[in-house]
Amino acid sequence: MFSPSPFVPKGETELSTRPEAITVRLPMIPSTARFAALYLVAIVAGQLTVLGKPEAMPVIWPATAVAAVWLVNRNDSGWRLVDAGVLGVLTVLALAVTGMDAGSALVHGVAAVTEALVFAFAAARWLPGVWVSGGRPLTSLDDLVRVLLVATVAALSGAVLGGLGDWLVTGGLTATDVAVLLVRDIVSVLLFGAAARRMWELPPDRETWLEGVIIFALSAAAYFYVFFVNQYLPIGFVLVAITVWAALRLPTVLVIAHVMVFGTAAAVFTLHDRGPYAAAGSSSLIVQLYIAVLTLVGLALAFSRDERAGLIRRLRASEHEATEKAGLMTTIVNSMTEGLAILDQNGRLVLRNPAAGRLLGSTDKVAGGALLGSDYGFFQPDGAPLADAELPYQRALAGQDVQPMDVLVRNAAVPEGRIVRFNVARLTGPGAQQHVVVVFHDVTADRRHRDELMSFAGVVAHDLLNPLTTIEGWAEVLESELAGYQPAERVARIQRAAARMRTFLNGLLAYTAARDGKLMPTTVNLQLLLTDIANSRYDQAESAGSPPPRFALGRLDPVEGDPVLVRQLLENLVDNALELVPPGVPPQISVAAQPTPNGLVRVEILDNGRTIPAGLLQAIFTNFHRGEGTYGSGLELAVCKRIVERHGGTIEATANPYGSGNRMTFTLPAGRSAYARTLDSGWQQRQQSSGATALHPR
Repeated sequence: MFSPSPFVPKGETELSTRPEAITVRLPMIPSTARFAALYLVAIVAGQLTVLGKPEAMPVIWPATAVAAVWLVNRNDSGWRLVDAGVLGVLTVLALAVTGMDAGSALVHGVAAVTEALVFAFAAARWLPGVWVSGGRPLTSLDDLVRVLLVATVAALSGAVLGGLGDWLVTGGLTATDVAVLLVRDIVSVLLFGAAARRMWELPPDRETWLEGVIIFALSAAAYFYVFFVNQYLPIGFVLVAITVWAALRLPTVLVIAHVMVFGTAAAVFTLHDRGPYAAAGSSSLIVQLYIAVLTLVGLALAFSRDERAGLIRRLRASEHEATEKAGLMTTIVNSMTEGLAILDQNGRLVLRNPAAGRLLGSTDKVAGGALLGSDYGFFQPDGAPLADAELPYQRALAGQDVQPMDVLVRNAAVPEGRIVRFNVARLTGPGAQQHVVVVFHDVTADRRHRDELMSFAGVVAHDLLNPLTTIEGWAEVLESELAGYQPAERVARIQRAAARMRTFLNGLLAYTAARDGKLMPTTVNLQLLLTDIANSRYDQAESAGSPPPRFALGRLDPVEGDPVLVRQLLENLVDNALELVPPGVPPQISVAAQPTPNGLVRVEILDNGRTIPAGLLQAIFTNFHRGEGTYGSGLELAVCKRIVERHGGTIEATANPYGSGNRMTFTLPAGRSAYARTLDSGWQQRQQSSGATALHPR
């Protein structure tokens, strides 16, 4: 069914059906003319509700609501005052035509304009977007409360002005009449304002229509019984329960119709001296208050139900969307070739995909709630045991910054072993709950290929040392025989090239030894070792005529490690720090250590060389990486990383926090022997008496 509505943008009309809400817009006559026509209809309709005695006032006055909506729609128009003037003229003419004397008609015309202007002004601030062109209807309890306040203020101004004017003109208006006008106008705005923009929201299903017919029929019977059959019993309040039933079950537009119909019925009976309110002294005011109660109860419950229904629809839509996204995410995660797992703060699995079970070799055990620990067969890549506290996700849960780590997985499902790279990210959920996300990637083939290449390179390097030694020997002979001749410079070039080749081959052999050599751990005194390295570097600088380095050695706890590899680690790091110092700048190197809670010793080496770019802090530990202005084979820092990892530690490079230069930080197991404890105690005593040790040029 199609029907025009006045509450549409200027110059258009809206025709719609429900529930599809098909909207058709057609050019029409100006909105002022349309509202004027509707206003006249509303006045005539209101006059038809003059029931009972001839001098009685209308029971319902829809013109108040039409006037309010009219000027609210024209709030942003420059012709608003013209519309207000048209409104006043129409009111005076319509009331005069329907039998009111000219003076009273003029008074009520001014009161109607004042009330509508006050309402429009207040609605623009308290009811933004309601009833305006392209706006919305009343839909919530908040809207109902706001429109009640606005209508009360506006109706109070109109009632006072109209009552005072009528009293001056006729002298017959009482305070009760003013109260009736006030309540009637408020109820009219609530009822007809709530109906605005929802006049055709009729239910589409037969069940709702059937229930509506039943409710209206029972309401008619109940009102007939209370107001006509048994009119002297004061049980009118029972009828409010029917309004509650209607408000909880019927669409809002039918609730409004129910209140209009049966509120008018109550007024008709009362004005004809029938019903429980007829005997009261101010029956007209009482019946208006009764209609107001029905209106507020019906609209409050209907709007609450609509809000709840809207919320349920949004929740269902959100649930459906979330379910679809969760299904899609599950499909994506389950189709990944990389393993994915989420662990809680206790290290128990919260979520994992099938690939995680395949990579870890325990599809049945790797499930939600399982504790992912070393009992799954986790080892260092060289086969050394890996404690639970050393697992990357446990370190992440402990608050450490964890780099990607390769772990050997060997268990009954993977007896041959598999190298899996753990990439860990820490998450902080609601309530400060810690979780970690672990991505597993099988790097067995990559590691095997790399190890084969490095083994081959080690063999080749070893085989090339013999001919290289021969070349160096004959070059030395040539140098001695050609001393004083010009070709001797060419022999020097051969010797320099041979020296570079030997450095490269020694680097390959060192990396092979650090990777494959058997560890012989013992307690290593870092203080003595670094003192020896510092003296040797001073001797080298003195013989080369370069600025001698300055070493500052702080507390250096003993460590547990292979003494040959630990020495090579420290020499490589010190040489790397010296290489980064610009020419002509005296090198300054500071070394200190401190124990960590997990049984390791953290060693820091700081220098004043060129700062390594942030994008290369990880790349410098890869094979054959050479930085700008550095020499060597490019394997020195890769050898350091391999040595540290074989001892169960980590190594990283950062910028020097105290100035220019870099900071190399690595961890090694703390010394375990009684010798280590003796050294540590002796160092504590020296530290208290003299502070840090500084090595200067001798």
